Amino acid sequence: MLAKTKFFGEVELDDDKVLEFPNGIIGFEDYKKFAILYDEDDKSENRISWLQSLDEQGLAFPVIDPLVVAPEYAPVIEDELLGPLDDPSEEDLLFLLAMTIPSDMTKVTANMKAPFIINAVARKGVQLIVENEDYPVKFNVYESVQKMKEKAGE
Repeated sequence: MLAKTKFFGEVELDDDKVLEFPNGIIGFEDYKKFAILYDEDDKSENRISWLQSLDEQGLAFPVIDPLVVAPEYAPVIEDELLGPLDDPSEEDLLFLLAMTIPSDMTKVTANMKAPFIINAVARKGVQLIVENEDYPVKFNVYESVQKMKEKAGE
């Protein structure tokens, strides 16, 4: 399938790369088909990917694996909220956090309160509000990464 994207132009996607969000995502409930895109030249483990709508070219969210910025991330989610994911096993789940990336890199944030949860096998996703009260909508990624580097002696 040929997909028009916000940051990568036209890209060829195999059908097995298409993700369905049966309920859409928060604020964009009408958009159901997405793909995770990234710069193949970026070899870093901590790379930012893009959750790109395949229904609307201009809709793409920068996303990151929460464990990269908060290794202790363990959201509380009621099992019934995962219903649209076709009964996934824990090993099949991929969590991603939407990011806000301003020009000042010290102000980069990730939304820990509303992760994207994807069943990698069924290729279905949901975005949920987690019950953990201590997870902010605007988690400062820069500060967290700096603390992890200090702890590691870098």
